[in-house]
Amino acid sequence: MNLPFEPPLEPMLAKLTDEIPVGGGWQYEPKWDGFRAIVFRDGDEVFIQSRDLKPLDRYFPELPPALRASLPNRCVIDGEVVIAGPHGLDFDSLLLRIHPAASRVKLLAAQTPANFVAWDLLAFDDRDLRAVPQGERRQLLEKLLGDAAPPIHLTPATDDPDRATDWFHRFEGAGLDGVVAKRQADPYMPGKRGWAKIKHARTADCVVAGFRWHKNGPGTLVGSLLLGLFDDTGRLNHVGITASFTTDKRRQLVEELAPLRENALVDHPWAEWAEWEERARVAAARAAAGESGQRMPGATSRWNRDRDLTWEPLRAERVCEVGYDHLQGDRFRHATTFLRWRPDKPPEACRYDQLEVTAPFELMEIFGR
Repeated sequence: MNLPFEPPLEPMLAKLTDEIPVGGGWQYEPKWDGFRAIVFRDGDEVFIQSRDLKPLDRYFPELPPALRASLPNRCVIDGEVVIAGPHGLDFDSLLLRIHPAASRVKLLAAQTPANFVAWDLLAFDDRDLRAVPQGERRQLLEKLLGDAAPPIHLTPATDDPDRATDWFHRFEGAGLDGVVAKRQADPYMPGKRGWAKIKHARTADCVVAGFRWHKNGPGTLVGSLLLGLFDDTGRLNHVGITASFTTDKRRQLVEELAPLRENALVDHPWAEWAEWEERARVAAARAAAGESGQRMPGATSRWNRDRDLTWEPLRAERVCEVGYDHLQGDRFRHATTFLRWRPDKPPEACRYDQLEVTAPFELMEIFGR
């Protein structure tokens, strides 16, 4: 492609915050619930890049013709692929598109066609616009996409925090999940969390690296999924579990997770747990025989001797989105609520920096004196 820069490009990201920021210099947009996509166009050549730097084109064959019809001849545009259903945005229909069979994708493209919502212009003709302030990029994008026709759309934007607040409450029923705030003076910063996102509930994307069997159905029912987040050193930390499943879903998960159990301990970030678990079994056997032994992680809980904490490793390749109330230290305080799988996000993107961090001012006032 003859563009100012070539794909792939890491997208700029947002960090979760409590409230819509106010004051001068902010631009607000609805937060779309879809697949992040950066579109590269050079004449007839169109490439749609996912958030994890992979091509999305084969899953949305209906979009390239529409992009050629509405986008400038040579450009790079950041945005979101969404599917609108009768009750608002339909994320489940997006998930169905991630299918290996081209015939199935073609059928779904005809039944539930996708849309592309543009929100940022990163290159136009020979100009690399990433260093240009957000406000100027938005003005140029409005000029270029003012006549765009569905399924290509330009996201609404405003500098009025009251209008953004209205969007936050009014758009929720349509499937949009909050508001994104961007500083108008900021450049586009690939891979950086320079935007603020305000959502209706706290959520996090986590790596699923293992599971535990349900106490009423070992081998037939999944009890909980073990969640992980990467820290700044690249270490995957166990941050909690999600266990909000129906009995039918627990049964389905056994089959769904089976492929990830194959060779799961090879280079697994928690392989040491398996070693500890084996030691715990040996220690328990010795204790039963009257020998002294030390409890290791993965045995029974010291708070509840009847609670089994043994686990089954999974290759750390799947990502799920969970709802949570708050973080205590480096772990979720309570069990989280499973929301959905996120096949559009790579495990490496599940980091602590996506989480809302509230400065403990009250505690500092009391204990910092």
